[in-house]
Amino acid sequence: MDDPVKPREDKYYQAVLLDLDGVITRTAHIHAKAWKLMFDSYLRQLSEREGKTRAPFDIGADYLKYVDGKPRYDGVRSFLASRNIKLPEGTPDDPPDRETVSGLGNHKNDIFHQMLREGGVETYADAVEQIHRWLAKGMKTAVITSSRNGGEILRSAGLQDLFTVKIDGVDAAELGLRGKPAPDTFLKAASLLDVEPRLAVVVEDAISGVKAGRAGGFGLVVGVARDGPDVVEALRENGADIVVRDLRDADSLSSASKRSRRAGGPDPPRE
Repeated sequence: MDDPVKPREDKYYQAVLLDLDGVITRTAHIHAKAWKLMFDSYLRQLSEREGKTRAPFDIGADYLKYVDGKPRYDGVRSFLASRNIKLPEGTPDDPPDRETVSGLGNHKNDIFHQMLREGGVETYADAVEQIHRWLAKGMKTAVITSSRNGGEILRSAGLQDLFTVKIDGVDAAELGLRGKPAPDTFLKAASLLDVEPRLAVVVEDAISGVKAGRAGGFGLVVGVARDGPDVVEALRENGADIVVRDLRDADSLSSASKRSRRAGGPDPPRE
């Protein structure tokens, strides 16, 4: 990979704000399976009640488009709207068998926790290695996730000490922050790190996440595409300045400006 064009001193990035699931931890596939199990169960019940067939949740087509990277209840609403299904909101205390947005979201969470207990949390070696490199350079780090299980996942993976700031779904709700694709959680993390957004890098694997990075005016939005060329193009089209398959390919980007990348600088290998 050719070295990117280095900007002026004041364009050097000071912080990296990373998503968790799919970027640092191998939990995105667990989330996807949990969403499918929950939605398919509900759609089967609905089909039996209505007497007509409802197509099941498609991980390839529906996960990225409707639920990936979004707060849990937003994901429920988004997918149901795509199928012209409207349910009462309910409350966060709804049991998982209640036919509400909250009930379905809580059912998904129960499935996720069961799968997490059975399989544990795996990490991406390239992400952990790269975070250590950024820390060694004196860059600040934050982890931002829409999951309300973010703290538990970090502790299970032994990663909590790598980040000065953590904002997960619970923190966002307590702080009144909108979920991705709104930039609120990233902007709050940058503020807590005392770094201007233009001097921070956002690293995301979700379409909603790269949209949030773009909307927040961050210095560089890095898309992480671990699942093939279709994801690469989707991330680029929705706001990623560059896309990598291995996070170690982003090592030199801490001194690359978004302006220089968009002016035609070389992308790291993406295949």
